[in-house]
Amino acid sequence: MNLDKLLRNNIRSLQPYSCARDEFKGEASVYLDANENPYNAPFNRYPDPLQWEVKEQITRVKGVPAENIFLGNGSDEPIDLLFRAFCEPRIDNVVAIEPTYGMYKVSANINDVEYRKVILDENFQFSADKLLDATNLYTKIIWLCSPNNPTGNSLDRNEIIKLLTSFEGIVVLDEAYIDFAAEGSFSEMLSHYPNLVILQTFSKAWGSAAIRLGMAFASTEIIAVLNKIKYPYNINILTQKQALLALKNDAQVKQWVKTLLAERAVLVEALQQLPIVQHIYPTDANFVLVKVDDANALYHYLVDKSIIVRNRNTVSLCLGCVRITVGTPEENRILLEELKKF
Repeated sequence: MNLDKLLRNNIRSLQPYSCARDEFKGEASVYLDANENPYNAPFNRYPDPLQWEVKEQITRVKGVPAENIFLGNGSDEPIDLLFRAFCEPRIDNVVAIEPTYGMYKVSANINDVEYRKVILDENFQFSADKLLDATNLYTKIIWLCSPNNPTGNSLDRNEIIKLLTSFEGIVVLDEAYIDFAAEGSFSEMLSHYPNLVILQTFSKAWGSAAIRLGMAFASTEIIAVLNKIKYPYNINILTQKQALLALKNDAQVKQWVKTLLAERAVLVEALQQLPIVQHIYPTDANFVLVKVDDANALYHYLVDKSIIVRNRNTVSLCLGCVRITVGTPEENRILLEELKKF
């Protein structure tokens, strides 16, 4: 892969902003370089712009070298940065499966980049050949999400590999829900595919959606590009500190995942007994996509009962569907009681 060929011209020639903490690395006794207020420690100091301590703990847990990690303000930041780095507005395009996570299309629209959708089949699977057929010389990125949102299923690994070996641009694989899946992450294959970018997050299995921390795993060359164009101090010190606490408690996260998977099975079994449920789609995530008799009516009924699910009725291939996140046993019990009354 020729990364220079993929990059936008202005990004290739960009001289990045150099902040004070980029110029000096390490510990000092007196800091007089960044025009900080010397009082109110530790909040008076700018945070580590490259978050090395957090990345080292992610390496311990995920097995991805620190130099292959980019941290963003949620996964939405690396999604946006990838558009800004590789896609020339009104010239280049991207290809994505449909249905999938909506922020890929939103970011494409914000960056004025053509977004080409390829509909999944009836089993919510994709064909690498069909995605490739949708590309042209101006296609810079292909977007995949596995397990996919809102469908919940994992994509065919053989088709993903075929895409990685056939496409000369960037392939982004969003693994936000990978902790709940039976199959492992593609992160172990980063060294084999220099065009692969993997997205993961602290928002799902890690129970830390509020701290807004997303991870991108990629080659050192792609990580360097993302670091080049990100805001200097994109991850604040509060988020970094909370992430370190979470990473030191990874055993608890594994227990949460185990509990949620057990609850998911209980929820699915109970939903199958309800007459309003037409079909429950297979899921490898912490949610289930459920086809019901009247998704709009059910959604509004549950809202009136202070229960919020996601109405996916207008999404491609999801007519009549609601997406239900697996909650605590008590939350799931309350939901099921109301569903029985509907």
